[in-house]
Amino acid sequence: MSETATTPTLADTDVVRLFDQERLHDRLAAGALPDWAREHYETFRADMLGERDGTPFPCFFGIDSEKEGWALYTFVPGFDDESLARFADVTRAYLRTQEHHSPRTSLVAFFKNTDGERPEQHWHDRYWEVLQFLHDNDPEPWPDEFPADPDDHQFEFCFAGEPIFPTARTPAHDRRHSRFNPHGLEVTVQPRSVFDGVTGDTEAGQRAREVIHDRLEGYDDVCPHAHLGDWEDDESHEWKQYVLPNDERDLDDCPLEVRA
Repeated sequence: MSETATTPTLADTDVVRLFDQERLHDRLAAGALPDWAREHYETFRADMLGERDGTPFPCFFGIDSEKEGWALYTFVPGFDDESLARFADVTRAYLRTQEHHSPRTSLVAFFKNTDGERPEQHWHDRYWEVLQFLHDNDPEPWPDEFPADPDDHQFEFCFAGEPIFPTARTPAHDRRHSRFNPHGLEVTVQPRSVFDGVTGDTEAGQRAREVIHDRLEGYDDVCPHAHLGDWEDDESHEWKQYVLPNDERDLDDCPLEVRA
């Protein structure tokens, strides 16, 4: 008697794991990702490798990471404590193993949209809820070499003992297209080491910022936000770049409550 072929599927809770690109593409080819996860990733990949009105995606680090197969991915089925705890575990695993991957390897986390259509502030709040959960459930102390006060120009978010740059894309960023994902919250985690040699007043750093700024001009329907700056710039605050406003308004107070 022959067996009936079935399409393998993964429950939502089975996708909160660290996928490299080859493994993820294998799952996609087998139809073994939930629809929401597949839509998230396919949109992300199309954005990284495509163009908008003739302009490539502004962050060429993201383009290279996706094109060369360096990126790592995870999918988070909700904003409940269990889902966020598993996301925290995946992020720790990424930071522990990041040095064994390409120097430009980032972690891209796609969150299932369990909220429907919501205004921009909702997605800002969701993003900071995620970071607050990571911080509140981090057993590692805040690194001594990084200030824990968001008002300090040298502040950056730290998790598992590492300084990281966690940027967001949301469904509400319909004008700032470089920060737009129609399917839900998307968070890209990059450790400070990813930016070695491309910050400050180095020639490479200046050139990188020029290229990104020029591409933002053509890619978005609004001007590059004034909050975009350099971590070493005493006139900027890095946390303001994590989830930019859809318009040009200023962000005043960091929502994160840091325990030091």
